[in-house]
Amino acid sequence: MSKALFATTDFQQTWLKKLEALRSQIESTARDNDESGTFPTNHIQALVDSGYTTLPIPESLGGSSLSIADLVLFQETLGSMDGATALSISWHQSVVAEIYEKRKWSEEQLSFLAKEVQKGALINRAVSEAQTGSPTRGGRPGSTATRSGDGWIINGEKTFTTMSPFLTYYLVGVWIEEKEAVGFFLIHRDTKGISIRENWNMLGMRSTESHDLLLQDVWVEDFYLVEVNDGPRGREVNAWMMHIPANYLGIAQAARDYAVHFSTVHAPNSISGKISELPNVQTAIGEIELLMMQSRHMIYSVARAYDNSQTRPIIEHEIGAVKHTVVNNSIKVVDKAMRIVGAKSLELSCPLQRYYRDVRAGLHNPPMDDMTISKLAHSAIHSID
Repeated sequence: MSKALFATTDFQQTWLKKLEALRSQIESTARDNDESGTFPTNHIQALVDSGYTTLPIPESLGGSSLSIADLVLFQETLGSMDGATALSISWHQSVVAEIYEKRKWSEEQLSFLAKEVQKGALINRAVSEAQTGSPTRGGRPGSTATRSGDGWIINGEKTFTTMSPFLTYYLVGVWIEEKEAVGFFLIHRDTKGISIRENWNMLGMRSTESHDLLLQDVWVEDFYLVEVNDGPRGREVNAWMMHIPANYLGIAQAARDYAVHFSTVHAPNSISGKISELPNVQTAIGEIELLMMQSRHMIYSVARAYDNSQTRPIIEHEIGAVKHTVVNNSIKVVDKAMRIVGAKSLELSCPLQRYYRDVRAGLHNPPMDDMTISKLAHSAIHSID
């Protein structure tokens, strides 16, 4: 079963063709980018040039009003080409989409952002900090904003800022003492006091260049204070976070394709025929197919339920459950694919070892597994009250 089952609209079919046209370009340099830890600039620029990054903007402002199902389908496709490219661009897609869905910004600010994105601007939230960890756990940021005339002075450090050297705008989460609340400022990369500590040297998702963002006495106008939260962001339902499992599902698909193809051509002289004819290999392939089927039906079912105005209000813990299920299933798929291929899967020339390293990064993207399970347990317990 492939994702084609879930491409049900002309818009989706059109964009799948556009994205597939980039496959050879993206796949041909993914290995080199991974080995050198170099950001896939050409891949991202190609996506910007195609108009992909404008899709989350509402139609009323010149975009395409991207749906959750659209996002999942497109990101799964990109994930099967290169996990790092997919995860990088999907942060922009999800952040922009959430901004226009939640509409916490003023109309003037929303219009400004639309124009900037249409000119090629890339944006991502900068929220994680070394002392607070994932923002979904509710820790108060150590980064601060202090009133200064008709603007604000911002100081702090952010970790895991994906695409940090290549973003046009950072959407920075800070503690605003004056408001006793967490707020977000939209800050252009050329603003004085902004710098990047290039310390991203990870085992997986190496080419996302998710370095530390440093803010030292950064002054911004009032206009760029775009959000003031009335509570932890982690308590809100944000279906756009399904871009995360979608990317890892794509990586699993790539691993599945490699292993199945390998099994149909590999014919060691110790057996008669190809290894795809062996019962144990067929069992592993069947288990992979089952995991992929479970993941796809779950993620697309929840995506469509959220896109439906009648069922959206009852979506609550499903988003976290999708991430938990799909990421863990994807890790299992890659593991089984490597068992089929054997020791050759560990060769640096084999893409499976990159898929293995990249797919495990999903465990550390929000929401975390323990939080998802805890919320499901508390929901079940309170439903009895």
